[in-house]
Amino acid sequence: MAVLEDIGARIGALGERLGPSIVGLARGSGRGSGVVIGDGRVLTAAHAVRGDEVALVFADGRREHGELAGVDTDADLAVIAVDTGEAPAVAWPSADTLSLGLGAPVVALANPGGRGLRATLGFVSAAGRSFRGPRGRRIEGAIEHTAPLPRGSSGGPVVDLDGRLVGINALRREGGLILAVPVGARERERIEALGRGERRAPWRLGVAVAPPHVARRLRRAVGLPEREGVLVRAVEPESPAARAGLERGDLLALAAGRPIDSVDALYDVLDEVRGDRPLELTIVRGTEERELSVAFEVDDSAGEAAR
Repeated sequence: MAVLEDIGARIGALGERLGPSIVGLARGSGRGSGVVIGDGRVLTAAHAVRGDEVALVFADGRREHGELAGVDTDADLAVIAVDTGEAPAVAWPSADTLSLGLGAPVVALANPGGRGLRATLGFVSAAGRSFRGPRGRRIEGAIEHTAPLPRGSSGGPVVDLDGRLVGINALRREGGLILAVPVGARERERIEALGRGERRAPWRLGVAVAPPHVARRLRRAVGLPEREGVLVRAVEPESPAARAGLERGDLLALAAGRPIDSVDALYDVLDEVRGDRPLELTIVRGTEERELSVAFEVDDSAGEAAR
């Protein structure tokens, strides 16, 4: 009994200390929670935010309107610029998040929609997991934990028992397990860059694709020979892919001379693209192999790729 009382007291102390740092995203601006990471900066999950203007509710009931400072949709992280008042910033870990091993105790906190603080104890049920972000890119090193959370908790923090930030809650799995985006020492630099307004967007073709196993099945169904690659299911108008001549039904076999044997392989190539050089593609249209050259547009004012 004394052990349970000690655990309860520790969670209560963490909630009291960190509660002022936990904010809610008000209805209309999204549905989620966030955490103060610095003066005028709140970290949340990218998928929890709607639009560039965000209404936030602080622990003391204060409501403030903030603006989206930076977003990394592929990592499912966003930083909001807002008057944080006297709300303190959470502490960053001194070691990488992946040092959290199986069974490590964690506390998940949230303020769902500004309806009040939630703090629950859980344990790391799996470390180093991966899942697909909002745009389909794989997020590596995710923390799977057992701390139960109500709806509207996405974007809220996961902390260790010393109150140090280790993750941002992102996805609920079957059985109530939660996946959190890792937020360790190595991610801090990227998050701080988002807070400065640097919205790095990887290059994109502007296509929807099906994985190789789907491509093989569909090609067999219409009597075409099997070929490794990802199938183009749709092409966005005026996108780099559309300008290059890529069409629905094409099989994307090679990019920059590298086999595209998975969707992630395509993302890996796009991550290495330089905007001043075209991306050479090998596609299969029906039974005919073709070479296409994709040019990307650079937004000189932002110094980044058009997304």
